[in-house]
Amino acid sequence: MATAASTPIVAAKRPRNRLVQVLLSSIGLKLVMALTGVMLSGFVLGHMAGNLKTFEGSEALNAYGRLLRFEPALLWGARLSLLIAVGLHIWAYLMLTRTQLAARPIEYRQTARRESTFASRSMRLTGPLVLAFIIFHLLHLTTGTVHPSYKEGDVYHNVVSGLQVVPVALFYLLALAALATHLWHGVWSLFQTLGANQPRYGSFGRKFATVFTAVVVLGFAAIPLSILAGLVK
Repeated sequence: MATAASTPIVAAKRPRNRLVQVLLSSIGLKLVMALTGVMLSGFVLGHMAGNLKTFEGSEALNAYGRLLRFEPALLWGARLSLLIAVGLHIWAYLMLTRTQLAARPIEYRQTARRESTFASRSMRLTGPLVLAFIIFHLLHLTTGTVHPSYKEGDVYHNVVSGLQVVPVALFYLLALAALATHLWHGVWSLFQTLGANQPRYGSFGRKFATVFTAVVVLGFAAIPLSILAGLVK
């Protein structure tokens, strides 16, 4: 009795989840960067506004610090959310970079920069510098690990005494310069990512990015500059 030749059964490759496909696409990764960028931009704006209480004196700034620590669950929830946002932001950037390098493994002999800006070309430098500053800032004014005269709960003393050290204040200002270029390009790119066609000059997105960045960076910079000038003691 003849038997039919058996045909090996090959397991069908399971299709990747559609949501994962979207997230790993260039558009999905850009959306992740945009949405996490919105979260981080909102945070730096609020943080800058809170820091301006330095000009109201020690009682106002220390009261602001106590308010942040009033409910530990909310504080750590916010910190965890920011940590996740930073992680996703970096992950999306690395994935996009890998995709771009895979698509163009050999650099062009001549690079045309008509449609690029210094801010866009320097994102690979300003991003790591801002990240390094965040780590230092946490060790300096949050945990006091690298602050020689840190006093738990005395936010005003920690800020003033910490930024009276000239090299530390200069590092803060350098980090703010990096933040300015990174934030400006990120906010402007947000409008493009969300589908708003933005001409390079004169667009609403460009103007909004410029004003937003100026408010945030100048607000932050006013504190170390005032401390160095002896206006805040």
